[in-house]
Amino acid sequence: MHIIPGHHHISMITKNAKQNNHFYKTILGLRRVKVTVNQDDPSMYHLFYGDRTGSPGTELTFFEMPSAGRTYRGTNAITQIGLLVPSKESLSYWKKRFEQFEVKHGEITTYTNRPAVHFEDEDGLRMVLIVSDGKKIANWEAWEKSTIPIEYQIQGMGSVEITVRRLNKLSRMLTEIFGYTEVSRSQKEAIFQSVNGEVFGEIVVKFLDGPTEKPGRGSIHHLAIRVKDEVELAYWDEQVRKQGFYSSGIVDRFYFKSLYFRESNGIVFEIATDGPGFTIDRGVETLGEQLDLPPFLEERRDDIEAKLTPIEEI
Repeated sequence: MHIIPGHHHISMITKNAKQNNHFYKTILGLRRVKVTVNQDDPSMYHLFYGDRTGSPGTELTFFEMPSAGRTYRGTNAITQIGLLVPSKESLSYWKKRFEQFEVKHGEITTYTNRPAVHFEDEDGLRMVLIVSDGKKIANWEAWEKSTIPIEYQIQGMGSVEITVRRLNKLSRMLTEIFGYTEVSRSQKEAIFQSVNGEVFGEIVVKFLDGPTEKPGRGSIHHLAIRVKDEVELAYWDEQVRKQGFYSSGIVDRFYFKSLYFRESNGIVFEIATDGPGFTIDRGVETLGEQLDLPPFLEERRDDIEAKLTPIEEI
């Protein structure tokens, strides 16, 4: 049986890698598990943050684009990222932390019927802390050197919100191709889960008419969903093509293999394998401390490094 076990990673645009690094490492306490470059444009940093090893389902990734302008929010876009925390007490801790670091945030409220706190980073990326009630991603590992005590640490990705003009089109793609279950529906919102009852594979789809979002700093480029291995990836490549979507074909990203496609509202999805993971070229203890390049870019290291602005704390 072919199933999607949950989210793999989500990729965004940041204007400033130093600022981004400070926010996600110091304020949010995530581990920077990989400093690398955009493999299609090596002049651009690609930063990965997650748990101790950057397990699938914990990874937030950012492309640095210093020329990025503001995001003009609208429809047909991925519009918010849910991050899991262990308890309602965690939300009180985080609210005080956001006040301390002057992070834009809201009050403790609910989101998808769970206690939650909305907040934004310096780029205006919209996120929400959601209480997981102990339903953390099975392979999540606490990072002992985090700035956040273990009992409050972020445990990976939860509900990802997508806003579209044609809700039913996206609904059919998720349920009929990928086997997601629709767990709730109203006139302007539907919630889907890749694993029944689990928030770590949840997608919240909202209906909104109007102009399409114009991406910039703080916008979300794509959501990657998980598959076990390359055999599964080949199966999903065939399914995507059968439904008439254009597939990039399988791409070797060294740390995982994946494919990309765009559904009919224009939302970009990636399907990515669990392995081999970020320890393929670096030990667990030194993950994210230096610039790592896939083998096909290694011979260009001097040229690539010369064009990158050093990030604090490397």
